[in-house]
Amino acid sequence: MPMPVAITIPRGCHQYQHHFHKLGVIKHHYRIRISASSSFLGSGAAARRAMATTASSSSGGSGGGAFTTIKEIVTFEKEIKKSKFIAIAGPISDEQSAFSFLSRVRDSRATHNCWAYKVGDQFRSNDDGEPSGTAGKPIHSAIVSSGIDRVMVVVIRYFGGIKLGTGGLVRAYGGVASECLRNAPTCLIKSKVRMGVEVPFDLLGALYHQLQSFKAEDITQDYETGKDGITMISFKVEFDCVEKLEDAIKNNCSRELVFYK
Repeated sequence: MPMPVAITIPRGCHQYQHHFHKLGVIKHHYRIRISASSSFLGSGAAARRAMATTASSSSGGSGGGAFTTIKEIVTFEKEIKKSKFIAIAGPISDEQSAFSFLSRVRDSRATHNCWAYKVGDQFRSNDDGEPSGTAGKPIHSAIVSSGIDRVMVVVIRYFGGIKLGTGGLVRAYGGVASECLRNAPTCLIKSKVRMGVEVPFDLLGALYHQLQSFKAEDITQDYETGKDGITMISFKVEFDCVEKLEDAIKNNCSRELVFYK
């Protein structure tokens, strides 16, 4: 399943708050239906139909992924043959946020404001008046080499009167971009998978206990399932915890469980 799953990357990789109901843990023998998808559709009976469709069309596996991005805006400055190069890198989530970042950091007084960004498989670069391929492309190459994603690097140049030549420009733009990213504090972002569970009231305590253990987020509860004594719980969990969460729920119930993804 492609990444990111509709997530916006915060500047500081903020942690989320988790809220759980305190319910008594009572174990009974029930069948629980669970589905996982990148987006959760509807509620009640409509949601059950959506989950069944998701289950039948899925080829299995929890999907999702993780990526490394930078925590905050960082800069690196270097003078090369009297030209001043200032690289500014910042975390972004999509093309719109990339151009918003560019508008904030570019200097209209500078000779060139060259840039590149990468969001998953999507990327763009711009030479801003430098010879083609001598600025934006080496900045992008520096981003790829760093292993950092969801990031934009803008390199501002103030011309000092000495031409660098194509090779010199490639080394200058790529070099300052690499140094900027090398100095940046990073964090690992794991994508979240939304899951839905139809569960008897008696098992809510056991279920919430497991959701808390696996740091589930965005938990909602819907009683309009059309079934007596049954409620639907939806939540998000890190993509690499889906199977572990399923096993934990199985181990807290005495009958075979059916999971849909």
